[in-house]
Amino acid sequence: MTYLLIILGNGFITILICLDSHLHTPMYFFIGILSMLDLGYTTTTVPQMLAHLASQKKTISFASCVAQMYIFLVLGITESWLFAMMSIDRYVAICHPLRYKVIMSPWLCGLMVIFCGLWGVISALIYTVFAMRLPYCGPNKINHFFCEVPAVLKLACADTSVNDWVDFILGFSVILVPLSLILIIYVNIFIAILRIRSAQGRLKAFSTCASHITVVTMFCVPAMVMYMKPSSEASLEEDKKLALFYNVISAFLNPIIYSLRNKDVKRAFFKVVGWGRAPE
Repeated sequence: MTYLLIILGNGFITILICLDSHLHTPMYFFIGILSMLDLGYTTTTVPQMLAHLASQKKTISFASCVAQMYIFLVLGITESWLFAMMSIDRYVAICHPLRYKVIMSPWLCGLMVIFCGLWGVISALIYTVFAMRLPYCGPNKINHFFCEVPAVLKLACADTSVNDWVDFILGFSVILVPLSLILIIYVNIFIAILRIRSAQGRLKAFSTCASHITVVTMFCVPAMVMYMKPSSEASLEEDKKLALFYNVISAFLNPIIYSLRNKDVKRAFFKVVGWGRAPE
């Protein structure tokens, strides 16, 4: 049911943004990309998990495991950096509202998304190559619901200290650097919000930021705990819970937190389905 709602919620947001011209703004462009990423990385893992839950056969080939690991990492790392780009968008919208459309041009927004994607492709390749270069002598039983790096490294019959360092260093570039950028930007945003004289203006500005902060926290904090601690300290049961949270639960909640409670999205929905004006 949760997976079905993820498909419906994120698919609905993506289609609505494409159909309604009023949502062709930088903020909704990034939200549309976020919804597609959520659809992508949940579909990489959840269908197979559901098949394994319903079947006696719970196997995955080595090639499929590598592919699943790589695709999941590409989409997850891209999303991590996308959150940083979205915070830049909010900064320009709140701190430079009169120049917002000029600064956040379609060309710049496209370039920001391409940067996120390229960073995801390169970082995921490094993660996957270092994980799969190790010998795996058996037993080849992954204590997880998909091929995630920490769970696969537990099966290696070799020293994984180099992988720990690679994961820690890459963790800076794919999690801590975007998080630090988001933190710095939001400090400046909050300073700007406090300068707004109108209480209603401050509340409106803060409400747009609150959704983004909530989504970032749900995704990045569990991922940071997963990928930046040494494998010797990893608890597989705790890791499974964390992975389920940032893989499934955050993708399920993102449309609700970010868009379905948004008046612009509601107005666009009623317009697309032909029901006239949305209720206030």
